[in-house]
Amino acid sequence: SDPLRAASCQDKPGLQFGAAQSYLSLEKLGEGAFASVYKGISRINGQLVALKVIRMKTEEGVPFTAIREASLLKRLKHANIVLLHDIVHTRETLTFVFEFVQTDLSQYLQQHPGGLHSHNVRIFMFQLLRGLCYIHSRRILHRDLKPHNLLISHLGELKLADFGLARSKSIPSQTFSSEVVTLWYRPPDVLLGSTDYSTALDMWGAGCIFIEMLQGAPAFPGMSDELEQLQKIWMVLGVPSEDSWPGVSQLPNYRPVCFCVLPAGSGPLVWSRLNQLPYKTEDLVQNLLKVLPADRISAQDSLQHLYFSTLPPPIMHLRDTTSIFKVPGVRLETEVRDVFNPGRRIKPSLPPAAKCW
Repeated sequence: SDPLRAASCQDKPGLQFGAAQSYLSLEKLGEGAFASVYKGISRINGQLVALKVIRMKTEEGVPFTAIREASLLKRLKHANIVLLHDIVHTRETLTFVFEFVQTDLSQYLQQHPGGLHSHNVRIFMFQLLRGLCYIHSRRILHRDLKPHNLLISHLGELKLADFGLARSKSIPSQTFSSEVVTLWYRPPDVLLGSTDYSTALDMWGAGCIFIEMLQGAPAFPGMSDELEQLQKIWMVLGVPSEDSWPGVSQLPNYRPVCFCVLPAGSGPLVWSRLNQLPYKTEDLVQNLLKVLPADRISAQDSLQHLYFSTLPPPIMHLRDTTSIFKVPGVRLETEVRDVFNPGRRIKPSLPPAAKCW
């Protein structure tokens, strides 16, 4: 009864991967500076897909970020990383064919203002750290963690996406760039201009996302530049000294003026409420958001944190490609209330018409 599916079945014998005619675009989902994303269908097998169409520049050819993203994603197979099905290259465009995922964490947070259900935060956070543990064990840094780049399926499966800024530390490099990660999720060492960073870069971003899920607003919402962003962080976590962070004054963006403390009461409200949240929430937040990168907890160690002790034990021993929702008893709770304003009811989670990939 589905004409698109029927057409895909009829055309299947003559279709192949890597061919533009093998995929049919259904609707546009979003557009960025270099690419547009469409909901589509594979005429090979009838499955829904997400088509990321990258516009080619005549003089420059394929953008280097696209080459990097393709080379990394082709070898990453994990339940918490978006799956790259196919690549279609034409004279005008380069199209990545991804699995279709219904929404992303940014939209999910918008649908449920005020903070998410504490159980769901735990489920999302475990999957985020599981995905990071997988790529970090392969010496890959994501370098652009933010809610918009975390996809959420109708079941609640969280998948890391957009590896355009990702880098493999196994490839020799003189230095990395400090112009990585959206400002709100960039750690202090990189804000200060450090280019000698590692997996701790992603762990800071994970901590910021953790806070954002708990309170429904960014942890450190700077407005203009690195110095203001640092002020937001110092106000909450304190100003580091040479004793606590040897060499901090030698970092490129170090300015004494940036270490001024903002007025009391201008920080995120959730920081004063962490001890009201479930068991060990505050401790995990503190371990993720250490100012000194060497002190931040790793993804592997964070998965063993007591914060996750209430999850079913089998969740700790799954194969990489197995979803945590295969474990009996693992499911999302309905998002019906604001975490800190229990009287305010909001709409149910993940509406069927969610429009994002």
